Amino acid sequence: MERIRLGRTGLYATRPAMGCLPVQRCTTEEGAALIRAAFDGGIRFFDTANAYTDSERKVGLGLQGVRDQAIIATKSAARDRAGCLAHIEHSLEMLKTDHIDLFQFHCCDELPDPQDPEGCWAAALQARSEGKILHIGITTHRIAVAEAVIASGLYETLQFPFSYLSSERDLALAAACGQADMGFIAMKGLAGGLLANARACHAFMEQYGNVVPIWGIQTMAELQQWLDAAAENPSLDDQLRQVIADDRAQLNGAFCRGCGYCMPCPQGIDIRNCARMDMLLRRSPWQQYYAPEWQEKMSRIESCIGCRQCASRCPYQLDTPEMLKYMRKDYLQFWEDHKDSF
Repeated sequence: MERIRLGRTGLYATRPAMGCLPVQRCTTEEGAALIRAAFDGGIRFFDTANAYTDSERKVGLGLQGVRDQAIIATKSAARDRAGCLAHIEHSLEMLKTDHIDLFQFHCCDELPDPQDPEGCWAAALQARSEGKILHIGITTHRIAVAEAVIASGLYETLQFPFSYLSSERDLALAAACGQADMGFIAMKGLAGGLLANARACHAFMEQYGNVVPIWGIQTMAELQQWLDAAAENPSLDDQLRQVIADDRAQLNGAFCRGCGYCMPCPQGIDIRNCARMDMLLRRSPWQQYYAPEWQEKMSRIESCIGCRQCASRCPYQLDTPEMLKYMRKDYLQFWEDHKDSF
């Protein structure tokens, strides 16, 4: 399997790599088995986070006996020294390891202060000096922060949303990281699940020689599609270019990536899924979204109190309450237009 140098870390990550957020939705046995199957299939880079409930534990179980052959990246959203150090200790325990290959500050809206002796940067330096982490990176969803990360020269890797729906400004980050000898880790390569053609996504990423995409994998079937794509290594031919062009035309503009940073909602609205219902209805078998469970979820939108907590937390600056209102209206209209074929 292809390996990509992760900038000046000197680590060589496989392409594809595995994003382990979805394994928190598996049972312990299923999640550990999925991680091990990915390893057996040739994947050697696994990205998880302290915030992903029990994902780290499943990664640790799945890599028992082969830990020294894998690269593990994890994250902490703590911004203070004590909290960050506590997260690192917890991660080491869950991952069943004595070191983290790549430690990342998680979902940063601004750069950590490297001069703050009680901040998370100081914690990372301490942990690195103790051999508990080997390299320091950062993740963000905000383009201005990502550009500042590169300009700072402090970080060895950057993780950022990157797909064929990305803007030219976003896409330029890959080259900028290359020039800075930083590793570039591409999250949201499927744009939050809105892109479905694995061959097109794989071929797009192959254009960028320094980009390591971490595909979120929850099932053995999903794993197999990425292993198959890696084995085939399709080029970006006219057919796949047309797939990309069609998706760009349909999905152009503001849309919810399903990252979930807007959650939880005080009214119990499933914002992560409801805010992209129009795309879900039109890009997958729509009948499933009119089961009683989904009807109840969509009806909860009417309980929105306009607190705008979701909008304040959205890393893409979406007007989430207005988007939800539109989705509710579209959901009802779609049913009126299609109910005869239900």
